[in-house]
Amino acid sequence: MMRFELGLEKPDPRRAFTSALTIAGAYIVGGIIPLFPYLFSPEARNALLFSIAVTLIALLVFGFVKGHFTGVKPIRSALQTMLIGGLAAAAAFGIARTIS
Repeated sequence: MMRFELGLEKPDPRRAFTSALTIAGAYIVGGIIPLFPYLFSPEARNALLFSIAVTLIALLVFGFVKGHFTGVKPIRSALQTMLIGGLAAAAAFGIARTIS
């Protein structure tokens, strides 16, 4: 089914460790981006605003690169990624604020 319906080949089991390290590295880098401003700002409010800006820029860049490699128009992909990621982050922030 993977080959005929999706055009994918069977995964190589020898690449499992490399794939796991790649995914772990991507999660670490992706998680550090919004936390990075807090390392350099003594005020949480300023760090939050800077974190929002840095995260939105990172989402634009990631979306642009994704669009380049997937064949979607890079600008459209960048804007979609920023919008969806921004809405998800805003929802998570709102839920956390409501709970606490």
